[in-house]
Amino acid sequence: MSKESHEATGSLVSVTRHGKDGHVAELALDRPEAMNAVSTAMARAIGKATAALAADDGVRCVILTSTSPKAFCVGADLKERNTFTDADLMRQRPVARAAYTGVLNLPVPAIAVVEGFALGGGLELALSCDLVIAGSRAVVGLPEVSVGVIPGGGGTQLLTRRIGWSRAAGMVFTARRLEADEAARLGVVDEVVEPGTGRERALELAAQIARNSPVGLRQAKRAMRLGADVDLATGLEVEDGCWRATAFSADRAEGVAAFAEKRTPQWPGR
Repeated sequence: MSKESHEATGSLVSVTRHGKDGHVAELALDRPEAMNAVSTAMARAIGKATAALAADDGVRCVILTSTSPKAFCVGADLKERNTFTDADLMRQRPVARAAYTGVLNLPVPAIAVVEGFALGGGLELALSCDLVIAGSRAVVGLPEVSVGVIPGGGGTQLLTRRIGWSRAAGMVFTARRLEADEAARLGVVDEVVEPGTGRERALELAAQIARNSPVGLRQAKRAMRLGADVDLATGLEVEDGCWRATAFSADRAEGVAAFAEKRTPQWPGR
């Protein structure tokens, strides 16, 4: 990457823009003293940051990282939760959901970089991304049933869709932890790299993604997400709608012209 710009978003997350035009955005979880345990304040920070990224037409790819070498995220802040009344927990619920859905609903491709522990809500944040890159020493799991709850950041749904019912059931019901290689064999993560190199790999992949049409990227993700759990005929209709939104865009005209003229496209992004 040729250029970086840092945007302060508070002490719990940070956003850095990469590349000459800043089309790659890195959202870093930044509560290393607690291994990025998701407190109420941190959930608010994630929700705020993802809302801003989703509204930014200049963003073509997001990578989700951690400033802690020990952990991507260890899930909910159980020390905070231990002080909660039932009413407190109910008040926190929409704040927590907004953090996870904020990542899930990013309209552009998103890549999670998992180094160290990604447990509970931490793994759910990673699963909310489109691709997951893990360092070979990473450890992942959904241990919620071992502390009397269930995954509540999308884990029961996202993991099942990613790896299938029986494999997901084995992880959720046993609360077991997986090392990176086993997680890759099951499909929980997509790529395993040497420890400490996941961010570099994600930036490389994000740069490749960001060279493509902004309209194409957003519509391709929309078609894949909306069509993932419907019947084939409905899915093809979803795809057709997204194809039309792309085919009659300025990006499509520029892409065809650039191909014919043997030059790099200058995407209008509309």
